[in-house]
Amino acid sequence: MTFNDVIGNKNVKQHLLELMLQNRLPHALLFLGKEGSGALPLALAFAQLIICQPKSSPVVEDLFGGMSAISNEPSFLHPNDIESSTSYSKANLLVHPDLHFSFPFINKKNSDSSTISADYITEWREFLMQSPYGNLYDWLQVIKAENRQGNISAKECLEIIKKLSLKSFESDYKVLLMWLPELLSKEGNKLLKLIEEPPPNTIFIFVAENEEKILPTILSRCQLIKIPLPENDEVEEALLKKANIEPEQAKQIAAISNGNYREALHLIQHAEEDWQGLLRDWLNTIMRRLLPENIKWIEEISKIGREKQKQLLQYFNHTIEQALRLKTIGADNISLSESEKDFAQRFNKIANISQMQAISEELDKATFSIERNVNGKIVFTALSVKLYHILINKVVVEV
Repeated sequence: MTFNDVIGNKNVKQHLLELMLQNRLPHALLFLGKEGSGALPLALAFAQLIICQPKSSPVVEDLFGGMSAISNEPSFLHPNDIESSTSYSKANLLVHPDLHFSFPFINKKNSDSSTISADYITEWREFLMQSPYGNLYDWLQVIKAENRQGNISAKECLEIIKKLSLKSFESDYKVLLMWLPELLSKEGNKLLKLIEEPPPNTIFIFVAENEEKILPTILSRCQLIKIPLPENDEVEEALLKKANIEPEQAKQIAAISNGNYREALHLIQHAEEDWQGLLRDWLNTIMRRLLPENIKWIEEISKIGREKQKQLLQYFNHTIEQALRLKTIGADNISLSESEKDFAQRFNKIANISQMQAISEELDKATFSIERNVNGKIVFTALSVKLYHILINKVVVEV
């Protein structure tokens, strides 16, 4: 993984390079970015860059009994100068002995609470290779967690302390990359002394999505690196290069995903879905008060799975955004296909700006519920009632 493999975030990459080249590496960093921002692959590329630097010269005894050496301070090389090294090959395969990982996991079946991250290292390497933009749900699917929630245990914290107390093997540095420290809970306090006073040349890199859920005691000990979502045109360019899809489709998916590259990849997998047709049928049952048809529509949508349900709601939000832009800046100033433009114009006829805002808020609430495993039939029934009152009665109700 290199910086070139990470979409966008040129300013963040430049800042990280300056930290290294100017020898200003902090001992603990927190990469904070929303799902799909690329915080994990960016942190991984940075960790690999650190451990692939050449070792500093050892101190040796000279002819007169004194000690001589080139400065003990490491001299950092630019990423372009290390890609041919043996260390880089190992780091790129995620098998470098000085690169350590910690991440949420579940206790293995027929096992006690002694499970640690290292027990899942094979699955973790495959996950990073295949889905570096994946989220916690994707990872838990890989390790077949089913309905169990992943966490980072007290045993794992003790294992981290043990590993980082050892000397590095091949590099000047040891790096621990911890994904989702939000799931440490109070167990993370076991790491406080190590984070505050780490062994020489030990670097902690935490990768998080939600700052509010991180232990304040850990947060205060880290230098914060905020990772914004990529711009839509950067996502579009990445899709054209890596996903081999048509330019028009890449543009539409980039707009719907709104910078979330993980979501963009999932949308490609379901590109054959007629989201506009599903949304049109749903709105028709609501606006024309077709209760039996609405119930049938809800029955069908409840069978398609959580990911597709979320994508439908996301497409609805995208349609609202396009309708608002059409209303405020005009059709000549935005790029839409004819079908999208026609649909947005029709939606503008049934909803004003305040109604659109109310609908968007309800869509976000519904998405939140689906992410937390609320029954899809309940979610879409309640949402249909709310949409009816917003569009027909022009009020918002709690259901």
